[in-house]
Amino acid sequence: MEQKQAALMAVELLKKEYPDAICSLEYQKPHELLIATRLAAQCTDARVNIVCKDLFQKYQTIQEFAQADLADVENLIKSCGLYKTKAKDIIAMCQMMMEVYGGQVPDSLEQLVKLPGIGRKTANLIMGDIFHKPAIVVDTHCIRITNLLGLSEGKDPLKVENQLRPLLPPEESNNFCHRLVLHGRAVCVARRPACDRCVLSVCCKHFQDTYQLESAKKD
Repeated sequence: MEQKQAALMAVELLKKEYPDAICSLEYQKPHELLIATRLAAQCTDARVNIVCKDLFQKYQTIQEFAQADLADVENLIKSCGLYKTKAKDIIAMCQMMMEVYGGQVPDSLEQLVKLPGIGRKTANLIMGDIFHKPAIVVDTHCIRITNLLGLSEGKDPLKVENQLRPLLPPEESNNFCHRLVLHGRAVCVARRPACDRCVLSVCCKHFQDTYQLESAKKD
């Protein structure tokens, strides 16, 4: 099966399996998703959602975050891990948005990655979820599953993003990445994928190669 055909099939299969392709981080305002995603580094989304309830209640605007006390933010987000670096980045990114972008979350990838603590993964998430522009959010689930499907090679996020871009319909790419996260947590789990109940087995290079190898051994 050609990569393009496999990619389109994977998009449709995951769409049926997970019709609600939503980000698992909870937010009400654009800057809240930006901050929540920064907090999610090496932390579970569930923990971030708990922490953000109090954080977003105390600091409700970009300006309030820009003027926040560093020690107070550190205390509020401490359970997320790496809290000193994350607190410093959150305040600095909000200060930059106030000073450079008129108190708004910038709407281009190039501007977003200039914000302290923001890389391409977060920038693509913002572009897709907030501004509804084509985006490919390359996280560990995306890398692992698209490698298994045969749609990408290697673990370098930028290379994987560039490999996937010509294969995925632009209007589907962002939701496809959200669905990969859901599928990676529910079925295609790292080190113990449940291939026997995976809807993607019909277009998965790893499954096909493994199945053919097992069949050859039996013969």
